[in-house]
Parts: sequence; C-alpha cells; structure tokens
Amino acid sequence: MKNIFISSLAVASLIAFCSFSGCKGSEKSTTSNNKAAVQNYDAPDSLPIGLKVGQRAPELEYKDTKDSVIKLSSLRGYYVLIDFWASWCGPCRMENPNVVAAYNKYSNAKYSFGKGFRIFNVSLDQNKMAWIKAIEKDQLNWPYHISDLKGWSAEPAMKYGVNSIPTNWLIDPRGVIVARGLRGPALDAELEKLVKKETSKPSK
Repeated sequence: MKNIFISSLAVASLIAFCSFSGCKGSEKSTTSNNKAAVQNYDAPDSLPIGLKVGQRAPELEYKDTKDSVIKLSSLRGYYVLIDFWASWCGPCRMENPNVVAAYNKYSNAKYSFGKGFRIFNVSLDQNKMAWIKAIEKDQLNWPYHISDLKGWSAEPAMKYGVNSIPTNWLIDPRGVIVARGLRGPALDAELEKLVKKETSKPSK
C-alpha cells in the first residue's frame, strides 16, 4: 500500500481520492428525488439491499476502537453518513473538518421525521493506534467508528465496493440510501435540504 502523508499534500488534495493506485478526481454526487417523510423506521421489504440510491444499505457489524461490536442498523431512526476513510489517507484527513462541521450543525437539527443526524465511520486502517490517534486529532467526536484493521482487504470495503477513499453514503432513518459521494459543500447542502424540505411520507 502506498503511504500518503498529509504534510506532502497540495491544495489540490482537497478534491482527490485515495485509491489502490493513488489519488484520483472527485466522485460525482448522486442524490435521491425521494425527500418525503416516513412515519416509521421500517424500510419496505420490496426495496432491495444494494449500493444505489433507493436501495437498503448493506448491514455493517464490526468492532469499534474499544473492541465492542457496533451495528449500522443500531442507528435506525437517524440520517446516517456512512463515511469510509483511513488515518493514512491525506485527502480523507483534509475532508474531515467538513464532516465535523456537518455533524456539529446537523446532528441535533429538527427534521420532520427521524431523530437527527449521525456519522458512522469505517476505517481502512491496519494500525489500531494510528486509527485512534487520527480520530482524536481530527476531533471526530462521535462514538461510531469501526474497522476490522485489514486495510484495503477490509470486509466493509468489500461489501460496499470501495476502491477509493474518502467516499460515503447517506441513508435515511429507514436505512435507505438517499445520496452518495457527498463531500465539502455538497454534504452541507444535502443535509440542509433534508432539514427544510422533508414534508410528506415516501411512497411504498
């Protein structure tokens, strides 16, 4: 694995991805046209499990920094950003302030349904201490951090087809994907729309 150091990043790294072959250009954001409210947190069984907008996000169940198992589904009822990153990924570290700002602004915002906004970090680290130190240094002050410490061979990455980071999926309180590839202002804009415009129940 090619090591990426923050100190060597140029300003252009803000729009880069870390991948098997290095960093590459920005991923196109995809958002859902379904912005309607729900009255419960059960996704229709008719919705397939997958990685596209409108599908149910695959379950993730792995250990956190204290070796306790956390399930993605335990956050049902919240909007959740599933955020793939690593301590050694410079562009990820440079994107983290945007993620922190979004969390601080929207975690307790008033939505027309759901209980708020949470972030579920998935690390592709192999070094546990480096992972923990990066969480602390970047002030990722929420409890939902998981990793199997297998780097690019991480099972969560395999489940989500991840071959470049940072990358993310936004799911609604039912666990249904509503957007992906939200970075910088795009994440803020999508959450702002959800806060302001969620008004009616989505069709089943």
